[in-house]
Amino acid sequence: MPKASELKRGMVVDIDGDPHSVKQVEAKSPSSRGAVTLYKIRFNNLKTHQKLDSSFKGDDQLKESDCIRVQVQYSYLEDDTYYFMNMEDYSQYGINSEQIEGQLPYLAEQQEDIVALVLEGNLVAVELPQSVNLIVEDTPPAVSGSSATNRSKTARLSTGLEIQVPEYLAVGELVKVNTVTGKFISRA
Repeated sequence: MPKASELKRGMVVDIDGDPHSVKQVEAKSPSSRGAVTLYKIRFNNLKTHQKLDSSFKGDDQLKESDCIRVQVQYSYLEDDTYYFMNMEDYSQYGINSEQIEGQLPYLAEQQEDIVALVLEGNLVAVELPQSVNLIVEDTPPAVSGSSATNRSKTARLSTGLEIQVPEYLAVGELVKVNTVTGKFISRA
């Protein structure tokens, strides 16, 4: 049973019998002596997809949910359902696009390093890696001699995501993007 101070983004805990995924953790340290650090945590209910904000003391115990974590690969999109393949037994899991709406710009076909959260045989959520590699599909032409400056330009990536990239990048280059912030990290 993890303490509130040990919770990290992506962990799944049981609150009132429903599995909740940790989306955001914020620690608040009061300035007075003897005061306890409070952890403000935003959860996402994996069954109803509602958000839940709660505050806990650092030593409050939370019950871990019995979700199974499975390594999967993104396979394909059919209608409004995204399908993922289990990397061990090649079984398929489907999830509605509304459930993973914030993660769609970071999904590319045949992408691996994705962890699926399976509850009672159903896919309830996916966890993306910290960063993904995507191809620049459209951006203004590279400006020669601009590598020493810190200017940026907008680039549309292979998944339709638009981010700010350094001015020297050109169409067709592979870039690494942070899946938490949605920002350019480096060339891949």
